Amino acid sequence: MTRWIYHNAAELHRAALLYKSLDYHVLLPIPPIPSFLKNKEKKKTPFHISYFQASPEIVMAGRGKTLGSGAAKKAQSRSSKAGLQFPVGRIARFLKAGKYAERVGAGAPVYLAAVLEYLAAEVLELAGNAARDNKKTRIVPRHIQLAVRNDEELSKLLGDVTIANGGVMPNIHNLLLPKKAGGSSKPSADDD
Repeated sequence: MTRWIYHNAAELHRAALLYKSLDYHVLLPIPPIPSFLKNKEKKKTPFHISYFQASPEIVMAGRGKTLGSGAAKKAQSRSSKAGLQFPVGRIARFLKAGKYAERVGAGAPVYLAAVLEYLAAEVLELAGNAARDNKKTRIVPRHIQLAVRNDEELSKLLGDVTIANGGVMPNIHNLLLPKKAGGSSKPSADDD
C-alpha cells in the first residue's frame, strides 16, 4: 500500500470526495498530542485520522506537484511553444557558443528565430512569385536575386550581399538604346 501525506484536513476531505473507490492509504501529519488530550478519546481531534482511501494522482504537499504513476507530459520544443518553424534551441546554442555576450536571456533566441523566420518567408514568397512569372516551378538563385533586388527594403538590407549564380538585373541605359527612327533629323553645322 502507498501512503500519502496531506498538510491539512481540507486536502484530505477534497481527496476523499474525488477518489472514493481507489485503494491507497493516506496519512495526515499528526502534531504532538498535548498532555491533557492523551487520556481522552483520540477521535475528538481531526488530526488523529490515520488511513484513508485516495488516488496516487492526488496533489501532495509541496507546490502543487503530483506524485504517483501519472502519465508523463510529452516534451514540447521551444519552437512549437512559440509557434515557430525555425529552431529556437539551436539558435540559443549558437548564441551561447558564439560568445556574443556573457549571458543569453530566455527570450533572445525566440525573438531571433521569429525575425529570421519572417525574413526567410518574405524572401521565399517574393522568389516564388518571380519563379511563377518566369513559368518555372523550382526556385533557383536567379529568382532570389530578382526578388531581392526588385523589393526596395530587401534591396537596402541586402545591398552589399552577392547572391551566387544570381546574375544581374536586366537594365539597358537610355543612351545605349537606338534613337527613334520617326524623328526629324536636323542638318549639322559641319555641312559646307
